[in-house]
Amino acid sequence: MSTTDTISIVIPVYNSEDVLEELAQQMAFALGEAPYELILVNDQSKDNSWNVIKSLSAKDKRLKGVNLRKNSGQDNAIMAGLGQAKGDWVVIMDDDLQHSPHDIPLLIEEAKSKEADICYADFRRKKQALWKNMGSWFNGKISEFALGKPRDIYLSPFKVFRGEMVKDILSYNGTYPYLDGILFQITANIVQIPVEHHERYAGRSNYNLFKSIGVFLKMLTGFSIYPLRLASYMGFFITVLGLLSGVYYLVEYLTGDRTYEGWATLVMLILIIGGAVLTTLGIMGEYLGRLYLGRNFPRQYIIKEVVNNDTL
Repeated sequence: MSTTDTISIVIPVYNSEDVLEELAQQMAFALGEAPYELILVNDQSKDNSWNVIKSLSAKDKRLKGVNLRKNSGQDNAIMAGLGQAKGDWVVIMDDDLQHSPHDIPLLIEEAKSKEADICYADFRRKKQALWKNMGSWFNGKISEFALGKPRDIYLSPFKVFRGEMVKDILSYNGTYPYLDGILFQITANIVQIPVEHHERYAGRSNYNLFKSIGVFLKMLTGFSIYPLRLASYMGFFITVLGLLSGVYYLVEYLTGDRTYEGWATLVMLILIIGGAVLTTLGIMGEYLGRLYLGRNFPRQYIIKEVVNNDTL
C-alpha cells in the first residue's frame, strides 16, 4: 500500500471500553507509517468508552473522538464519522476486533488493483451465532432484489471505499440511513476479497434479534418499493384465489356433488383476507411512519463533542 494514500477509519463505538486500547494499538501496528486517522464515534455508550477514547486521543493525535449526544444507531453513528473523514480511502469496521486492522491494506490494494470504488471483506466462515449467519444470508438474498446487490457480493460491515464518495454519501439526509443501500445507489464498481473473521476480543455483541430485524426493515423500506409491490401482488393473488374458490364452490353446490358448511368457508376467507389486509397495512404504515419521522425530526445524529478535530 502506498504511504501517500491517506486513510480514514470510521468505527462506531458502543460499550467497548475493554477493546479500544487494543484496537488503537493494532491499528498503529497494522498501518505503520501510512498516514491515517482513526475516528471513533461514541454512540452514547453506557460504560466508560468515551473517557477511554479521550485518553487515547490525548496520547495519539491520529485518533479522533466523536461523542454523540444520544444513541442514534450504528449507521447514523457511521454517518457522523464520515462527516469527519478526510482520507483518500475510508474504512468502515466494527469495534470488537472481529475485523482485523491488518486486513485494511489488503482491502485497499484490492480496490486499487481492480480500479474499484468499494471493496468488501468476504467472511467465508463467521464466528458468530447461527441465527446471525442465517440472518446475514437472508438479508443478502433480499438485498439482491431490493438494492440491486450483485449476487456474489457479501454485505459485510467491514469495507473500504474511495474518499471522493463521502460527499455523495453525506448528501443522503434521510432519518434512517443504511450505508450499503446508499453505496449501491452511488456505484456498481464493487469487488470483495476473502479475509478471516476473528473471535471477539472482549465482551459480547450489542445486536440481538430485534435490532437485527430493525436493520433489515430499514434496508427493505428505506431503499426499495418492493414491499409495496409485493403487497399489491399478494392482494391481487388473494382476490383471484377468492374468485376461483367461489366459482368452484358454486359449481360443486349446483351440481349437488358436495355440501359445504358455511362457517368453515367463512372462517377460511376471513383468515386469508384479514391476514393479507393487516400485512399490507403494516407495510404501508412502515413507509408512512418513516416519512412522518423524517419530516418532523430529520436529524440523523447530534454531535456533543469532538476531540482532535485536525487529524489529517
